Amino acid sequence: MKAYQEMSKEELVQEVESLKAQYKKYQDMDLHLDMSRGKPCREQLDLSMDMMDALNSEADLSCEDGTDCRNYGVLTGIDEAKVLIGDMMENNPDNIIIFGNSSLNVMYDTIARAMTHGIMGNLPWCKLDQVKFLCPVPGYDRHFSITEYFGIEMIPVAMTPEGPDMDFIEKAVAEDDAIKGIWCVPKYSNPQGYSYSDETVARFARLKPKARDFRIFWDNAYGIHHLYDDKQDYLIEILAECKKSGNPDLVYKFASTSKITFPGSGIAALATSPNNLEDIMNQMKNQTIGHDKVNQLRHVRFFGDIHGMVEHMKKHADIIRPKFEAVEEIFDAELSGLEIADWTKPNGGYFISFDGLDGTAKAIVDKAKKAGVVLTDAGSTWPYHKDPKDSNIRIAPTYPTLEDLKVAAKLFTLCVKLVSAKKLLADM
Repeated sequence: MKAYQEMSKEELVQEVESLKAQYKKYQDMDLHLDMSRGKPCREQLDLSMDMMDALNSEADLSCEDGTDCRNYGVLTGIDEAKVLIGDMMENNPDNIIIFGNSSLNVMYDTIARAMTHGIMGNLPWCKLDQVKFLCPVPGYDRHFSITEYFGIEMIPVAMTPEGPDMDFIEKAVAEDDAIKGIWCVPKYSNPQGYSYSDETVARFARLKPKARDFRIFWDNAYGIHHLYDDKQDYLIEILAECKKSGNPDLVYKFASTSKITFPGSGIAALATSPNNLEDIMNQMKNQTIGHDKVNQLRHVRFFGDIHGMVEHMKKHADIIRPKFEAVEEIFDAELSGLEIADWTKPNGGYFISFDGLDGTAKAIVDKAKKAGVVLTDAGSTWPYHKDPKDSNIRIAPTYPTLEDLKVAAKLFTLCVKLVSAKKLLADM
């Protein structure tokens, strides 16, 4: 089809009228479809139901070292869980703390501790005149909401297919000691599905921040969330790279089983250097005696080892891969050649990043909502919900059924075309 920018005014008017008629048909369908969050679907949750039988009233709830998981204690998590999650995170079990069900909770607590008590003897952030954080964009809205909640100034950093703009990051952290951290989703990033290149990871490890308490918040949420067996992104392990570069304390690395087992009942973990671990545990021991060891043991008994987890993730991929492919096929069929949009085609993770014409994202999301499809709010992928170009929309294909997703994707492309054609007409 002819690119919209090449159409005459008369052709665009005709196109808008045709699209309006199609849109009316979707409105008449009374749809109620939700693509707003990256949630596992029911079939994915069903994959872990056998975990409910991994422990019962007859089960031995003792660890290999004799620890009774029913009782108090073991601040940093049981050894078996550290081994399992250590293999998942590609880290030494001795460098890991196992937490409760939410890695986001761990990130929040990590920021809160830095605010109230500081990091490794440095001044608490709440006593500083200014605290800043670097935020690769588009990025994860819940990361940004944490730093916004604590009144931390957020600085957008442009993302590329290789990772964030490292020239900008290196210069900024070297010059400004008010910059205390950076949010990163390094593998199958949220929302673009990009994975940081070897060079990007190495440059992160070699950073020379002016602030001694600068930390990289490395949220490896999608470390084993591949869509394909034969097309898997590879990520250099950041803690090893930092140690090699003489920066062992630079990174807090987060992960969880939230999109592996049950999102509300998984286990979260933090991997970091011995110095950081000591600092965190000195504060953490005043907060808890230990997290849910029964749930940790349940996960260990269910998976057995990392090989069981990898096989489990292949089943997840079999469920969601057709959904990603359906969205990509519909986008290709409906939008290719019109020169009004671009989108990513990730090899893993939970999202597709969509960019429309500047000034159209909010209108597209609103148009889709009025026809019964709820999307992530436009602007959510930027700090303060302010996308300066109003162009980016996060697509979350996992939760709807495949058939509902196809309907939603077609309606979405219709909204993209209608809003874009109207904008081009208005600009004439």
